[in-house]
Amino acid sequence: MAKAGRRGGGSFLREASVVVVAALVLAVVVKTFGFQAFSIPSGSMNNTLLKGDRVLVDKFSPWFGATPARGDVVVFKDPGHWLEGTPEAPKPHSGLGYDVQNVLSDVGLMPSASDSYLIKRVIAVGGDTVTCVAGQPLRVDGHALSEPYLFPGEKPCDTNPVGTVKVPKGDLWVMGDHRDDSADSRWQRIQGRGGGFVPLSDVVGRADIVAWPIGRWATLPEPATFHQPGLTAPDDGLAEPIAIGAIAVVAVAAGVVLVGRTRRRSS
Repeated sequence: MAKAGRRGGGSFLREASVVVVAALVLAVVVKTFGFQAFSIPSGSMNNTLLKGDRVLVDKFSPWFGATPARGDVVVFKDPGHWLEGTPEAPKPHSGLGYDVQNVLSDVGLMPSASDSYLIKRVIAVGGDTVTCVAGQPLRVDGHALSEPYLFPGEKPCDTNPVGTVKVPKGDLWVMGDHRDDSADSRWQRIQGRGGGFVPLSDVVGRADIVAWPIGRWATLPEPATFHQPGLTAPDDGLAEPIAIGAIAVVAVAAGVVLVGRTRRRSS
């Protein structure tokens, strides 16, 4: 009986190990090709996003040719010293906690521990013309934007007005919802950093969901102002449903595998 018990215990450990490894592999795959969590580092997107919020970023849609559209909230790598000299500049990190977060971030179980990422709203895409003049509404291709997402009491372009800017193909123009507290494309252009543009190659993905804290759970759709007549609609409408469907299939398949193993172990 003792030997049978030991064999049973060994079988359980093997099964448990397989389940853990499968879960880690799935987490890495989802993080690499599907969704990744990021923590909001500053107040530049208040009140849409608050410092400390966790968002889920869609990294899957680009595999189907999707590119960021006007109104999307996107996470991107620092395009070139954007963070330098700002309150968001990376701070030296060390210690066990930081090392653990790095490891868990690599397998998709925690938000990225890196500070070299920014999150802003896409205002214009390649080929668009942005007009940002103090005392006037923000305009894209001559169309005034109604911006209900702005931080209460703020004006669209009174801080860091840059006049009229043409966005090159392959680039984005991004701005924070908290305009008075955002070192975004306007500020970077004034500082002479890459014209204030974000290359598409630096974009990690679109932030789709505020996942944490639970009380702030919300989706992040494109505001209606970016769908007004006269603004060209992006030609990637099928990408998001395909991406969500693919992630759902992966999740269901993983669930079936784990349930199947659990049943075999209990039978």
